[in-house]
Amino acid sequence: MTIEKTIDGDGARGRSVALAAVRGLALALICLPGSVLFLCLTMVSLALVPIGVGIVTTPYVLEGLRAFADRRRLLAAEWGGVRIRRAYRPLPEDANPWARTFGMLRDPATWRDIRWLPVDMTAGFTTAIFAFGLFLYPLEGFVIAAGLWRVLPDVYWYGFVPVSDQTTALYAAALGVVLLVAAFWLTPRLLGAHFRLTVAFLDAGDIELAERVRVLTETRRDAVDTSAAELRRIERDLHDGAQARLVAMGMDLGTIEALLEKDPAKARQLLAQARQSSAEALTELRELVRGIHPPVLAERGLGDAVRALALRLPVRVEVDVDLPGRADAPVESAAYFAVSEILTNAVKHSGADRVWVDVHHAEGLLRVSVTDDGEGGAVVGAGSGLTGVERRLGTFDGVLAVSSPAGGPTMVTMEIPCALS
Repeated sequence: MTIEKTIDGDGARGRSVALAAVRGLALALICLPGSVLFLCLTMVSLALVPIGVGIVTTPYVLEGLRAFADRRRLLAAEWGGVRIRRAYRPLPEDANPWARTFGMLRDPATWRDIRWLPVDMTAGFTTAIFAFGLFLYPLEGFVIAAGLWRVLPDVYWYGFVPVSDQTTALYAAALGVVLLVAAFWLTPRLLGAHFRLTVAFLDAGDIELAERVRVLTETRRDAVDTSAAELRRIERDLHDGAQARLVAMGMDLGTIEALLEKDPAKARQLLAQARQSSAEALTELRELVRGIHPPVLAERGLGDAVRALALRLPVRVEVDVDLPGRADAPVESAAYFAVSEILTNAVKHSGADRVWVDVHHAEGLLRVSVTDDGEGGAVVGAGSGLTGVERRLGTFDGVLAVSSPAGGPTMVTMEIPCALS
């Protein structure tokens, strides 16, 4: 049983080394022509930018380079078990060639890809082809010893062994055995060195971190601007609404005090008017407080707050909530007002008759999707309020995805990383 296990283990080891050698050959055939091609195309296209031709060609060349790099990332994950991160900045879908060209050239990940190409076509090719050649070369020594030496030139060098007769051919076979043993140890390591080299020059970990810091800085600035605008709105609403009513009510009470004995009927009329003003001021204050932080959100949580919001809409809204706990108050507030903005858009602009809201938490993410059966055509940045929602979510490292083809339906999905208490 022990001998059988040893034989099986050696067989599996041999198949693994042979597979590594074949993969090395495949990588060599991919990296050398691919890297040379894209390096030449990139250099030529960039050289043509000053005369205008490169403005048109550069985006296509760089997109091809990114696809080539992504393919290598996939092979590294499947064959080498290593993850190579990508961090390309998104570009607007409707960007013109000028914006696309210089947007891609301003992306640090683009220049990382370009710097990687010379390394891949030299050191990357060398490690890959050696992983294949070191496994294949010993077989030549065995074939020479089997009789190939008879048709070779008078002196044929196999490694450092000059082969001229059967004896020297056997020396070549012995060297082949030594090289084959070395190949069993070196071939997988050469393939691993190829992938480590690719990670070192292609991985965008530092760019990903810098991009994350940049995005968080922008979203924090947007959050500060939004908070300042919200404070100004509250101040304006208080000044023009509740404060004006309270001032008018105070004046009415002063008049009532003066007329209480002289003209009781007029005093009663003004008293009724003051009572009406106080009720209206109280209503406005409640609406203002609800706009700042709805009481139902603080008391009952996001699920019930969204249900209460749905009840006030003039269309049929179905709400499905699956939250085993509560998120932090700022996260709940951001999600609530994001849902409120999206529902308002659906009512005002989509012409929808029905809306579906799904709120759940999974894999450390609060996911909220709002779907309506309206006309579609919603786009982030088109004045629909979705840009503000995206900025609000970005403060918490959240993301917004919109699917809204012409004719509908529209589906808006939000994800916010958070834990539930």
